[in-house]
Amino acid sequence: MHGYSDRINHAFAFAAKHHDQQVRKGTRLPYLTHPANVAIILTRYGCDDDTVVAGILHDVVEDCVREGWTRAMLESRIAEKFGDAVLAAVLSVTKRKLDANGNEMDRDERNADYLERIGGATDAAKWVCAADKVHNANATLADLRRTMEPSTVWSRFNGGRDGTIAFYRAVLARLRGTGFSAPIMDELGAAVEALAATP
Repeated sequence: MHGYSDRINHAFAFAAKHHDQQVRKGTRLPYLTHPANVAIILTRYGCDDDTVVAGILHDVVEDCVREGWTRAMLESRIAEKFGDAVLAAVLSVTKRKLDANGNEMDRDERNADYLERIGGATDAAKWVCAADKVHNANATLADLRRTMEPSTVWSRFNGGRDGTIAFYRAVLARLRGTGFSAPIMDELGAAVEALAATP
């Protein structure tokens, strides 16, 4: 079983700095609870340090470009502090806002681009992708079970209920289609189907 390391502690400090003041959609939970849960899931499956660190940092480039921090700066800092393999995994699971020509993509185009890039990603990136979706799906399930109004939960997501479930199913199919058969895939499949069974 994988153990705690200074490198993982450093990754949490880095993520905490960049996700500071951010909260989970529709909640008051600090955003850092999400990468922390992703790290726990990856650790539970015995993933190596690089994969766990990538899990902790997986949303930094996507969500933390703001005053004083460009995307290029964030990428450079991650590579410098945690290595090229971690950066590659992070970028593989980062939804891009612009296409190769610099044109802004809409939600469907961003999702399609994400799915295409996951197909050619390393196993570490696929682990991070799966753990990310496992936590998001299960957190959504927990919120749905606590509310009398499911629409208040689904309204957090741009695609609503149907679009969100369709995207999770597409991610699951894409991972399976690449031959990724890690044990986490059973957990992801169960989470997606549980989500699909909700109102």
